[in-house]
Amino acid sequence: MTQDVEMKDNNTPSQSVISSSTSTMQHLKEIAALIDTGSYTKEVRRIARAVRLTIGLRRKLTGSVLSSFLDFALVPGSEAHSRLSSFVPKGDEHDMEVDTASSATQAAPSKHLPAELEIYCYFIVLLFLIDQRKYNEAKACSSASIARLKNVNRRTIDVIASRLYFYYSLSYEQTGDLAEIRGTLLALHHSATLRHDELGQETLLNLLLRNYLHYNLYDQAEKLRSKAPRFEAHSNQQFCRYLFYLGKIRTIQLEYTDAKESLLQAARKAPIAALGFRIQCNKWAILVRLLLGEIPERSIFTQKGMEKALRPYFELTNAVRIGDLELFRTVQEKFLDTFSQDRTHNLIVRLRHNVIRTGLRNISISYSRISLPDVAKKLRLNSENPVADAESIVAKAIRDGAIDATIDHKNGWMVSKETGDIYSTNEPQTAFNSRIAFCLNMHNEAVRALRFPPNTHKEKESDEKRRERKQQEEELAKHMAEEDDDDF
Repeated sequence: MTQDVEMKDNNTPSQSVISSSTSTMQHLKEIAALIDTGSYTKEVRRIARAVRLTIGLRRKLTGSVLSSFLDFALVPGSEAHSRLSSFVPKGDEHDMEVDTASSATQAAPSKHLPAELEIYCYFIVLLFLIDQRKYNEAKACSSASIARLKNVNRRTIDVIASRLYFYYSLSYEQTGDLAEIRGTLLALHHSATLRHDELGQETLLNLLLRNYLHYNLYDQAEKLRSKAPRFEAHSNQQFCRYLFYLGKIRTIQLEYTDAKESLLQAARKAPIAALGFRIQCNKWAILVRLLLGEIPERSIFTQKGMEKALRPYFELTNAVRIGDLELFRTVQEKFLDTFSQDRTHNLIVRLRHNVIRTGLRNISISYSRISLPDVAKKLRLNSENPVADAESIVAKAIRDGAIDATIDHKNGWMVSKETGDIYSTNEPQTAFNSRIAFCLNMHNEAVRALRFPPNTHKEKESDEKRRERKQQEEELAKHMAEEDDDDF
């Protein structure tokens, strides 16, 4: 008993590091076996499971563990092994001990190396480089992986390839060279279309849209989106991204109704862990609703984790709701840097007309008759001839149907008409119809999102398959949050 206690007390930090790294190495070997089995049986679900398990291990990856795994998975001295080993940093003394411990237990590499396992090695090294913020090395590694992917045409690689496409674009975006890969992405999208790689098409289409929107090429993005083949979404994350980019394009093209629907749907479908993505969706959705003349609910600005990020847009909404042009200018100048960073400043400039119209609507409700100089004063129009500007603004609002009033040019008055009973019009019916359509659309999407095992009604599930399915579901639930956080 005394010896056991002494042995526990003598454990050093280096020994705990070795045990932790050995455990990570063992998990990677299990993932490699899973990929090997999936390659042999041509089961895509095994490859997808391997990718999910890797996302859960990404925070435990070290240079020594990766070096040992490359020695285990690839043939030492091969072209892929030499190239990937050059990206992995050399370890310290503890890492040398881990290498020795892991290499002593590793199995001899198989004579036939599956292409899936080689591509997976590119993926895991690229993941490590991006986590270490070594973006220049990540560019070189991702470019080499894309060159290798062009020579492989197997559907079991599509899941890993879609991740490689994403990190390939991310590494170039982080170094400011996103425009360089546009031609490569277009060629890859063309190849994915010819090979019927729908997951690759979905990922590459989003990457191309992001590439175009990064440089404000909205017309080119819309042309590509409209001509790209359409099919059922395979990844919820990619579908959310597509809806977000579609909403941005529709907003710039002044199609606010469609933009609002796409942005709200993207925010609703996004995982809870993707906080940054949901914040961006809400920012654009708030501006689109303001441009439509709507006032977003206060609960939108008080969502958990979003209060600070949405504070500028809350003050902007308050200025538009009141119709105070001076307050609107103050908020615009106060948060100019934030709006420029969010690339929403041009949309906020469009809101000036809505602020004036809201203020004019409030004046029309409050006064049955008011002089045009008083209208200019209440709207705080800072111009050379505010009365003439107020008259033209009132005339345009009457023509557009924003207010129900007339202008007495002789006396210089704006005369408001009595408000009628809104329930005698078709507006309540239109509002109820839009709400019912929204609920039905949400129900149909939920039904389409349901997934069922194939041939459930034909054959009964064995105990072994049931245990395997439950194990996969538990692993999926365990790693889903980390995977979603990584994707966004």
